[in-house]
Amino acid sequence: MRFLHTADWHLGKKLHGFDLQAEQQTAYEQILQLALTEKVDAVVIAGDLYDRAIPNETAVKQLNAMLIDLNLKHQLPLLAISGNHDSAARLRTGSDWFKATDFYLHTTVSQALTPVTLGDTQFFLLPYFEPFEARQYFQDETIKTVQQAMVKLVAAMQAQFDPTKKHVLVAHFFAAGSTHVDSETQVTVGGLNAIPVDLLAPFDYVALGHLHGKDALHADRVRYSGSPVKFSISEAQQTKGVWIVDTDPFAATFKPLTPLRDVRVIKGAFADLTQPAFYQQQAQDDYLSVQLTDQQVIPNVMAALREIYPHIIDLERVNGPVVTDNLVTKVDPNLDPMLLMQAFFEQTTDQALTKQQTHWAQAALTAANKEA
Repeated sequence: MRFLHTADWHLGKKLHGFDLQAEQQTAYEQILQLALTEKVDAVVIAGDLYDRAIPNETAVKQLNAMLIDLNLKHQLPLLAISGNHDSAARLRTGSDWFKATDFYLHTTVSQALTPVTLGDTQFFLLPYFEPFEARQYFQDETIKTVQQAMVKLVAAMQAQFDPTKKHVLVAHFFAAGSTHVDSETQVTVGGLNAIPVDLLAPFDYVALGHLHGKDALHADRVRYSGSPVKFSISEAQQTKGVWIVDTDPFAATFKPLTPLRDVRVIKGAFADLTQPAFYQQQAQDDYLSVQLTDQQVIPNVMAALREIYPHIIDLERVNGPVVTDNLVTKVDPNLDPMLLMQAFFEQTTDQALTKQQTHWAQAALTAANKEA
């Protein structure tokens, strides 16, 4: 059995206000091509298909088109689960008849205990869940944490193991020993929801979603695929891609994806960053975090940089605060509030308040005093 392991598509997500639809479409097309080139028997999507519980219309259309393309047009079996960003109730709409085309979308704990058998492998599709769902399913009030639930769930899954088959768990959670980046939703509190890797030992492979980097966890048979697109500057150094997994004999090979626009950090003085000799050697259309080394004031610095680099997502002064030549004016804090306002206005605009502005300011101060 050979399958492709991907996760965390987060369709509908924006990067500092920039729409990522084109980037996500480019990544999907590469995933599809890898699935066809590698002649996989199935595609596994380990949760967070959407970025929000109520995705926008564009994201819904995009996901529907991708699933139709994979499953109906190219007739690739799909094995998917809901993640913590998905609305399980919305995502499972229509799932009762999906399996007619070998599309298995599980969104409840109970579904995870009925394996999906494809070729020589049993797949257990465990969506993201909270402890109360397992507590209700097992009718066991002692289940307070995800770890306690997983002990019961793994045992129940093992009871369904066919000894002649390989066994794969598809899940969406935080495995103990993994590392977060800032683009990922924290679903652990004090480690209470971290799943020990040892607990997953009965499975031949565990295809995880939730963390966005393939190197978030280093375990031979428990792996995150990571997201196919970079969602944060903290992911700038990550290589995005998917796993191609063979069950017998076991092998997992990472296949990188090429981004439409990369996420990068550039550092330097304003004069250097705006020199043609520098920026003409850059991929100017990438999503950039700019680290300015200047300490002086640069008028309209962001607008000027975006004339060259249109997708700046962050601007940082790496050598401390901006130094200004303006003298600091000492102000007597005991002055009447109206006099303070007049002085501030004159200092910042080089003009005195007009009669109308004075009237508005006095009215606002009177109203504020009444509320206080």
